[in-house]
Amino acid sequence: MTRSTDEALARAAVLALIAQAELTPKPGLADTRDLQARATGADLLALRWSAKALTPGFAAMAAAARRPGEPTRALREELGAIGRCAEWTMARAGGGAATGPLHHGALWVMGLLVAAAALRPGAGSEEVTATAKRIADHPDRGAPRRPSPGSQVSATYGAPGVRGEARAAFPHVRRALDALSRARAAGATETQARLDALLTVMSTLQDTGPLYRAGPPGLRRVKEGAHTVLEAGGTATPEGAAALSVLDAELRERGIAPRGSAALLAGALFLDGLPAPAVPAPAVPAPSVPAPAATAPSGR
Repeated sequence: MTRSTDEALARAAVLALIAQAELTPKPGLADTRDLQARATGADLLALRWSAKALTPGFAAMAAAARRPGEPTRALREELGAIGRCAEWTMARAGGGAATGPLHHGALWVMGLLVAAAALRPGAGSEEVTATAKRIADHPDRGAPRRPSPGSQVSATYGAPGVRGEARAAFPHVRRALDALSRARAAGATETQARLDALLTVMSTLQDTGPLYRAGPPGLRRVKEGAHTVLEAGGTATPEGAAALSVLDAELRERGIAPRGSAALLAGALFLDGLPAPAVPAPAVPAPSVPAPAATAPSGR
């Protein structure tokens, strides 16, 4: 891999983050309906600037992964340091505060996947997520010691959060990729396929966002609502679209935002946008060459 490849991975990551943030209508989550309102400070222009500000950080993560060529503890700590700097830069680019759709959980997911993709160029999604797990298994001695809302929820309810997802090789990222493929094959639009992938994650993820806001009953409602949309045939059907509208209205009214699910969808969109792994061409047997005819001895 080269510097240009690092930059390509960084651009792919930024595009995936923007695609996730602009996907509409996301139940309970900020999307273009909110981001069009410039007065909120979270308009589309600020969102795109804050996402693009992450490009150098992601490129640095890819380059950091290339140097050792293996998922070492030193790499994990370097990625953490780069990520904290990138998060600060993102906040400044977004107007001085972290922009809602691009919170630190999405940055954590994307940073690990970018580094893993750099370590395993041309690999498929399963190998990339397995490599990301090997990176996440290492502790980061430079990480802040102060508790975060996610860590508090994890300690209270035992929810793994995005860090637990990483240490399990991102099972919900892979579920989202499968859901994308199924929806596309069934004739859904790209927006519908992505919404179905998000709902697939929401239907089973122990998302710390709803747990922090509304406890286990709130998380249960998120899962049940997402499952109802999928059982109705997904967002491509009138029944599924109606169920999505009901769920969205309820989550917005209660202030429940499944941000962990959105972060994992962004990771899936990043992997989905990478070039497919090359399939080796079948070996072609060499043409047989007839053996030279035996010559009779001269008798001399």
